[in-house]
Amino acid sequence: METSILNADQIDKKITRIAYEIYEDNSSEKEIVLAGTDPGGFELAQKIESVLKKISPLKTSLTKIQVNKNALAEEGAITLENKINLTGKTIILVDDVLNTGQMLSYCMKAILRFPVKSVRIAVLVDRNHTLFPIKSDYTGLSISTTLQEHIKVSLKTKGKESVILKD
Repeated sequence: METSILNADQIDKKITRIAYEIYEDNSSEKEIVLAGTDPGGFELAQKIESVLKKISPLKTSLTKIQVNKNALAEEGAITLENKINLTGKTIILVDDVLNTGQMLSYCMKAILRFPVKSVRIAVLVDRNHTLFPIKSDYTGLSISTTLQEHIKVSLKTKGKESVILKD
C-alpha cells in the first residue's frame, strides 16, 4: 500500500524553508558548498541552490557525492564528482531521506578528509531511525515510520514531485 506524504507544492514549500534556514545560518559566509548524495540528495541540493540564488546573495558551489552503497566501508566507495576545494568552507551535506545515518556517516568521513570550516546536514525527510550519530540540521519533514516501511522521494519531474510512504 502506498500513501502520499507530500505533493509537489508541499515539497517546494519544504525546500524553500530549508533554503531560508541555510541562508539565515550562513549569511556571513563567503561561500557554502552543497554536497548532494547521488541521486536523490543531489537533486535536492540543486533545488535548494536554485532557491538560495533567488533569495540571497550567498555564493554557492554544488558537488555530487557518488556512493557505492554495497561497499560503504571500502576505500573509494564515496567520491566527490567535481573536485572543488572544500578547505575552510561550510559544507551542507544533502540527502533526500535520513534513515539510519550510515551512508551520511561515510559521506561525512569523505568530506572530513579536507580541513573544512563546518559541516551541516539537510534532508527532505527524517525517518527518525538513526543508528549512527547523525542528526539533520535542516529538515523538511520529520516522520516516524516502522522499519518495514519505505519512503520513496521523486524530485525529477517538475510539478510531479512526491514523497510516498510504502508498506
